[in-house]
Amino acid sequence: MATVKQDIPIGSALLPSSNKALWKVVAGSNFPIRVLRFDPATDWNAFFKFQALNYGSGNLTIRIQWYADTASSGNVVWQAQLAAITPDADTQDVETKAFATLNFVQDTHLGTTGQRLHECTITLSNLDSLAAGDWCVLKFGRDGDGTNATDDMTGEAFLAGLQIEYSDT
Repeated sequence: MATVKQDIPIGSALLPSSNKALWKVVAGSNFPIRVLRFDPATDWNAFFKFQALNYGSGNLTIRIQWYADTASSGNVVWQAQLAAITPDADTQDVETKAFATLNFVQDTHLGTTGQRLHECTITLSNLDSLAAGDWCVLKFGRDGDGTNATDDMTGEAFLAGLQIEYSDT
C-alpha cells in the first residue's frame, strides 16, 4: 500500500465570478511568495482540477499550508468539497455537476509571528463516488462567516501550499 501525493499548484486555481479568493504575490525580504488571499468575514473560494490517478480506496487528505497576513492569534476554518466524474461512464453534465457535502478543519494560529507558516489537514470523507482515474474538481475556501466552526482570526489568511493525498489500494 502506498500513498499517492499530488501537489496542487496555487497558480492552477480557477476563480469563480463572485466570492473568489484573490491572487497576491508577496515580495518578501529574500524571495517572492505567490498566495491566494481569503477574506476574514465572507466565504471566498477557489477551484482546483485534478485527476485521481491510481486512487484505490478511502478518504482523501487535503494538506494545507497557510499563514496570516497580519494576525498573530485566533482560529481559521478551511473547507473543501469534491466533485468527481468518471469519463465515459457518468452521464452527469460536466457544467452542472454538484459537489459532495463539505468537510472542514479549524486551525489555531500559533501566535507571536503574523506570517508564521502553519499546516493543517482536512479529511475529505464525502467523496462523491470517487473512482480511479476520475476527473475531479476540489472546491476550497475559508469559512469566513463561521458557519461550520469559529473563524475568529482577524485579517486575511494566505494559502501558500496545497496537496492531496490518498491510498492506491
